[in-house]
Amino acid sequence: MLRVCVFGSGGWGTALAQLCAVRGYQVTQWVREAEVFEAINGRHLNPLFLPDVSLSPRITATRDEKEALEGADLVLLVIPSQFIREVVLRIRYLLPTNAPIVCCSKGIEKESLELMSEILTGELPGKYHPYLTYLSGPSFAKEVAEGKPANVTVAGQSESVRKRVQDLMGGSSFRIYTSADVVGVLVGGAVKNVLAIAVGACDAMGFGLNAQASLITRGLAEVTRLAVAKGANPLTLSGHAGIGDLVLTCTGSLSRNRRVGFELGTGKSLEEIVSSMKMVAEGVETAHSVSHLARKLEVSMPISEQVALVLHQGKQLQSAAIELMERPLREELDENDKASIS
Repeated sequence: MLRVCVFGSGGWGTALAQLCAVRGYQVTQWVREAEVFEAINGRHLNPLFLPDVSLSPRITATRDEKEALEGADLVLLVIPSQFIREVVLRIRYLLPTNAPIVCCSKGIEKESLELMSEILTGELPGKYHPYLTYLSGPSFAKEVAEGKPANVTVAGQSESVRKRVQDLMGGSSFRIYTSADVVGVLVGGAVKNVLAIAVGACDAMGFGLNAQASLITRGLAEVTRLAVAKGANPLTLSGHAGIGDLVLTCTGSLSRNRRVGFELGTGKSLEEIVSSMKMVAEGVETAHSVSHLARKLEVSMPISEQVALVLHQGKQLQSAAIELMERPLREELDENDKASIS
């Protein structure tokens, strides 16, 4: 029986563990919390992060990293992006050889401004590099765990490895497309969380559906500019890892990042919002990373910049909205945008 290791105890990691278990694999899930460890093994539940889903008995939880990885034929890294380096440094000599490694984390590291691919290739020995892949796309954990249809993208440098992941994880309810554009897939998955905060705030402040549609539209332009500046194919952002994930995260009621923005728009403080959430809203820290990376690469990202100012420098939402609407008028596609899609 094929053995899968899932590194991460959150909702997304648990949903992917369930996905693999339903496909008939034996799944070992590394978890940090004692409560989750005991509940998965004793009651087949994750009460903290995915409480409404009955989990397969093929999923076994462990708090031992070596035990989790031993004999794994497929490894899924489902760790919040700001902790992915720390975890990889601990397990890099425990990882199995010749097994696909699927990074399912979405974000840009705050200190280094590196994508997940840059962290993994920088910290892992070269023998692992061909086996690194990256999963992204519109996929709320609860719906995936319940077997509802979802379409996602897996990117990697090796065609055979990404097809292997496609075959192992894909199925009638979880359709996987493959891509060689690692950068485009990762940038799309990271920046959409920042933009969802803007859309949530827009909704709470009563600005209406027109404004939300505009934020998504202009947000896609920002994502594409940054991705192209990092070497991506702009067409990747018209796929599931781009517009697909952006629309879902900005509009879906299950979106943690949209919730952060909405609650900011009702007048709550960021500290109050974050402390009330069990799971990480990646867009909060990624907003800082995106704004700094955009300035470093001289990429115009006004929406993302305003989100970062509101979250991390105390700017008022109303002032951020006014500044966005009162920017100098321009062509919808300027020279930078045309260069991004040419």
